[in-house]
Amino acid sequence: MTKIAIVGSGLIGRAWATVFASHGFEVALHDVVAGAAAAARAHIATNLGELAEHRLVNDPKGALARIRVASSLADALSGAGFVQENGPETVEAKRALFAEMDDLAAPDTILSSSTSFIMASVFSEGLKGRTRCLVGHPVNPPHLVPIVEIAPAPWTDPAVVERAKAIYEQAGQVPITLRKEKAGFVLNRLQAVLLAEAFRLVGEGVASAEDVDKTIRDGLGLRWSFMGPFETIELNAPGGIPDYCSRYAASLDQMVKSSEGLGNPFEAATVAEVMREWRGTQSAERVKRLSDWRDSRLAALRAHKRAAARKPD
Repeated sequence: MTKIAIVGSGLIGRAWATVFASHGFEVALHDVVAGAAAAARAHIATNLGELAEHRLVNDPKGALARIRVASSLADALSGAGFVQENGPETVEAKRALFAEMDDLAAPDTILSSSTSFIMASVFSEGLKGRTRCLVGHPVNPPHLVPIVEIAPAPWTDPAVVERAKAIYEQAGQVPITLRKEKAGFVLNRLQAVLLAEAFRLVGEGVASAEDVDKTIRDGLGLRWSFMGPFETIELNAPGGIPDYCSRYAASLDQMVKSSEGLGNPFEAATVAEVMREWRGTQSAERVKRLSDWRDSRLAALRAHKRAAARKPD
């Protein structure tokens, strides 16, 4: 099985280590901050224990034993066939780190970045090994939300893309592959449109932020937890997707046009309107408490989805 190097041991790096180790991979964990990787390994032990409670991991102790703390970047990359980079989200940092990894890693080692917005062509263009570089963008937290967006640069070797896809699948992830580069990839572009409209609805006084959240949580989100948007509309008209579009396209088009040209939906006045009725203090402690609750609920949902029967064709 391919050995994995996790470069950067923050929230995303810890989750990636959890993903790979729990699926049988040997993992080397590295961080430039002294002691950070060792501390991350303790967090990973907690992650694995929580997954085991939901029967998503069979042997948490064995998985943890497959994770070692590397003494240096060179040590982490030694013998690794796949690298998941989780460094700072800046172009300068990505370029510097990928240049260093390109020098240190074996020629056939895949170099994948967890970046949320930076395209692979931006940080790999000048590298000797640029054909083995790509983006593998996860969703937070990756050990509970399995989607990963594989976004190659124009020069990334198609065989590298296929190898990366196979490794992610072996690690229990659900990879999608972008056919061409697009800023924000797929997930963040979809999320951005929904967020923009949510802020507009609150800013225009149409509904409260809490009611907008209810609409997703107790409405669209219930369907979207096991169906995508195309699957959803296929079932909303007797004749499927073409029938749905013939019935509702004009109305949908009118709604979209009415939202154009309204400026930045995230300006200060709109944010203030959202926060005017929003419950809870905005603090790191509250975010941590709610994140733990979210992770528990996501684990239960993923366990349920794993146990559920496949949908009919």
